[in-house]
Amino acid sequence: MSHIFRQYDIRGIVDKELSDEVMHDIGSAFALYAREYGYTHLLLGRDNRSSSLRFRNILADALLTAGCDITDLGVVVTPMFYFASRHLDLHAGIMITASHNPPEYNGCKLLLGDSTIYGEQILEIKRLAEEGCFPVRSRGLLTLADIQEPYMQMIESKIKLGPNIPKVVVDCANGTASVFAPELFRRLGCEVIELYCESDSSFPNHHPDPVNPENMHDLILKVKETQADIGIGIDGDGDRLGVVDQKGNMIWGDLLMILFWREILPHYPGSTCLVEVKCSQSLIDEIEKLGGNPFIYKTGHSLIKAKMKEIDAVFTGEMSGHMFFADEYYGFDDALYAAARLLRILSHSNQSIEEMLADISKYYITPEIRISSTEEEKFDMVNQVLAHFKKDHEVIDIDGARIIFPHGWALVRASNTGPEIIFRCEGDSPASLEEIKKTMLDYLNSLGLKAGDQV
Repeated sequence: MSHIFRQYDIRGIVDKELSDEVMHDIGSAFALYAREYGYTHLLLGRDNRSSSLRFRNILADALLTAGCDITDLGVVVTPMFYFASRHLDLHAGIMITASHNPPEYNGCKLLLGDSTIYGEQILEIKRLAEEGCFPVRSRGLLTLADIQEPYMQMIESKIKLGPNIPKVVVDCANGTASVFAPELFRRLGCEVIELYCESDSSFPNHHPDPVNPENMHDLILKVKETQADIGIGIDGDGDRLGVVDQKGNMIWGDLLMILFWREILPHYPGSTCLVEVKCSQSLIDEIEKLGGNPFIYKTGHSLIKAKMKEIDAVFTGEMSGHMFFADEYYGFDDALYAAARLLRILSHSNQSIEEMLADISKYYITPEIRISSTEEEKFDMVNQVLAHFKKDHEVIDIDGARIIFPHGWALVRASNTGPEIIFRCEGDSPASLEEIKKTMLDYLNSLGLKAGDQV
């Protein structure tokens, strides 16, 4: 059971790693844990996976048996679950989802207080589930709540488009956002072209991961075919987005953040700006140009949300497409709201995204490369990289090793969500990039990690 308890959530293959009994024990353990913090009325939501209704019934029974009351939201994207917590003033609960994983997976995100629990707190749920000592209390009460309309109205109240209404292609990858995103963008006033927006938990067209270029192929073609202004891809549970410009170029998360910081930082001069360790120097340069103070920090949505709260940050994001707005929003990651913010920027400009980004510092960067490893070996491999390159290079070790070269940088870190090592390089010229990449791959290969093992 142990490996289904990840850094940020619980996730595994249904019936192989995540059985009915295991899910029941997780629910019972979370109820016990939540009660220790004074939470006895819990939220329950689920994505559109075929196993999610079954797991909803199992978790509901576990929570009710533990004496907790439940408000069941039905099928929602994860950001709607977070919004419901604030709207209904219920600050603990379980969102049943496996995010962007293949259809045979499921899992859950556990909300306690202002955000989802992670790290040691998830390990505590694991310990309680394995002990299995769950007191039986008077059975709780179950109520239903429909949060869709309040959520839609909330975003409509915050986002007012300008005169240049964008034409947008939205690709929901048949995930849960299919039920909500096209309607929201139409209500904002956009011309919307739907791509794979029929809810289908088998994900028949591509995996619901919008930062994998393979999954963006059809969106790129549709944007070009329809001469749309922008393409928006949304992941399986609606908390991450990928973006394609009108020429079909993917706009990575760090460049997307440049557009958002240009809107936000003038209102918060001198702010500390969290920069995820995988992000381009272009983002750091832009933040400094805008008068902000870049602060390189760890990857991971739960870690970032906690750090944002600690330093009272107004915005940040991740390469993976998580965007966290706390200037006009609640600070949690919401792909639908982030897309709406981007549409607002476009609607108030005569420039395309490509034109908006034409003046940024020019660097050459690899995509995020994932190299197969094992859960046991990946951290040891990263430690070896750290020790080797610290001898002759400046190394930022907040999360893995971001190695500084004279004309660029390289990152090697252990994935928090799978048996993989994450690798990325950037250089100030194509030649610099190739030199850095070769240096890194030669060393990784010497450790037994092969570039051909990319996943």
